[in-house]
Amino acid sequence: MYLPKVAFICVHNSCRSQIAEALGKALAGDAFASFSAGTEMRPHINRDAVRLLKQLYGIDMEETQRPKLLSDIPPSDIVVTMGCNVVCPYLPCQHREDWGLSDPTGKSDEEFVVVIREIESKLMNLAERVRGGLIST
Repeated sequence: MYLPKVAFICVHNSCRSQIAEALGKALAGDAFASFSAGTEMRPHINRDAVRLLKQLYGIDMEETQRPKLLSDIPPSDIVVTMGCNVVCPYLPCQHREDWGLSDPTGKSDEEFVVVIREIESKLMNLAERVRGGLIST
């Protein structure tokens, strides 16, 4: 069975897009294959994101993920931008959406968790739409 490829895109590929990739693999791996990338790259994944995903979901992003550029991921069927208030380069895809997420970097754990839960909710909604055939790939 073919699994559509979903690319979660953010400027630095260090926080929101990495969280979406990790949760996508853990919670929606039956619906699509998850990747993340950025237009620029930080040397490591956001430490608060790593700590909170480990605490909330038991996921260690540092074991399975690294910051990547757009050129480092395969062509994608679905492109999801995180809401970075920048124009992302054009990536060919069958479906595109922007999640409009605020950047939790440097904010309190409570604010960070709100964004993580919002990513989880949007991710599960995307998975249901893919499973239900509402998004053609």
